Amino acid sequence: MLTVYTWENNSLKESADITESCWINISGPSTGELERVQKACGMPQDFLTDPLDKDERPRFDWEDSETYLIIIHVPYIVEDGGDVAPYGTVPLGIILCGKRVVTICSRATPVTTAFLDQIRRVCPPSERYRFAFRLLWQAAVLYLRYLNDIQQRTNAIESELHKSISNDALLKLLAVEKSFVYFTTSLKADTLVLGRIDKARFLSMSEDDRDTLEDADVEFQQAQETASVRSNILNGTLDTFASLINNNLNNVMKYLTVFTILLAAPTFIASLYGMNVRLPFSESKWAFAAIVGVSALVTAAIVGVLAILSKKRIF
Repeated sequence: MLTVYTWENNSLKESADITESCWINISGPSTGELERVQKACGMPQDFLTDPLDKDERPRFDWEDSETYLIIIHVPYIVEDGGDVAPYGTVPLGIILCGKRVVTICSRATPVTTAFLDQIRRVCPPSERYRFAFRLLWQAAVLYLRYLNDIQQRTNAIESELHKSISNDALLKLLAVEKSFVYFTTSLKADTLVLGRIDKARFLSMSEDDRDTLEDADVEFQQAQETASVRSNILNGTLDTFASLINNNLNNVMKYLTVFTILLAAPTFIASLYGMNVRLPFSESKWAFAAIVGVSALVTAAIVGVLAILSKKRIF
């Protein structure tokens, strides 16, 4: 899908033609749309195709003094549901070509949608650096918003696990952990790209442009630190629940062992006197009562020994 926006009356308006100064937003493009944009803007083909690779790493590249490529990873909501991660990241390419700004992604991303809603922070595409940096700022804001939502999901799942440890809740927590992994990895790479842009002295940016870049960098660093801290907390939580599961399993095995020991003595005595040979007291009328009594005494003695060991925390 290809959408062109031009600057009219201090706002972005959708247009049918690619003009000299415009914003071209591309998501899940066809070959014809890519050829149209490349022909109109005269940019290298790989600038349009590289961001469509889902495994493309964030980077900053340029062709000449008029054409630059910024690739960052931006967040999106996973619509599949189930046990998959609720959020993921996808490469977004921002191409500065003359007075045109091109954003391209393999799928529709909420970054561009939210950017259109931020009227106060939108500027003309002709101010290409500031326009691109405000897009970056919007991506960082979305990261923070989704991180807060992930934290709420985590708290709800932890409350469920405090009541009863279930496989479904643990799988949900694992899915949330995947989102943290995606976010922390992408944010680390995005922050490095912003740092490289800031150190690129050949970019003729104004003070306002650098201030906007600094705002975006601050938001990205905040999102990175937030994601890192919450990811570490979640890892600790998963380790704690794993220890609780092991502890519960050990308790169950201990109880089963105790029952096995208690049943072993009566079973042994009953098996001994069930043999088809002559045994002491086998002819006595009190034989059955004696066997039951001895079994009860031996069992009681075992219970006493286990109680003493348990009190001393030996067993």
